[in-house]
Amino acid sequence: MIIALYVAVALVGYLLGSIPFGVLISKRSTKTDITQVGSGKIGMTNVLRTAGRKAAALSLVLDIAKGAVSVIIARLLVGDSYPSAQALAALAVLVGHSWSVFIKFKGGRGVASFLGTLLPMCWPVAIISGLIMIFVALISKYMSLGSITGAIFAFIILIPLYILNIGSIEYEYVIYSLIGAIFIMVMHRDNIRRLLAGTERKLGQKVEANNSPSFSNHDKIA
Repeated sequence: MIIALYVAVALVGYLLGSIPFGVLISKRSTKTDITQVGSGKIGMTNVLRTAGRKAAALSLVLDIAKGAVSVIIARLLVGDSYPSAQALAALAVLVGHSWSVFIKFKGGRGVASFLGTLLPMCWPVAIISGLIMIFVALISKYMSLGSITGAIFAFIILIPLYILNIGSIEYEYVIYSLIGAIFIMVMHRDNIRRLLAGTERKLGQKVEANNSPSFSNHDKIA
């Protein structure tokens, strides 16, 4: 029975994570296929560059929400006694968002959904990590750098909370945050290369549609 519940939790998490809100919002607001613009990713950053602030804000909220809802559903289905089910649901959301079954396994980098999954686990950590992400992005003008920094700090903050037994932090949450931070770093590996090379696109820079088959991976941004 418990195995079936874990399978259900993973499936629900993946399907919810796969909902491409960025694609749906961009098509509705600008008639643009966001997977053919800029980085081709479906997250808030690419929505901001292609469809504007309102569309980006809505995409961000919905991507956060699908992460939080997935963990809550796992908690309701399996119970608080199995925090590993919540961690599994959270990981499934990241996989679904990054490789969505609804858009031929394209997707985003999972940052907003990662923060969303942390909300039911430990909401102060999610908020602090989100603020760190925003602060670093605004100061540096690089959303990718802010995203990576915020994800890493989520893991760093959870460690002492778990050791000191503050906020009912389960060790599964700590492990998940480590895996999530590594996942986000891997998904930003092209951004990291451009940051080191000084060629990463900054916040506020517009992009053009990718209608050319010669459009290279090197030109793509977060």
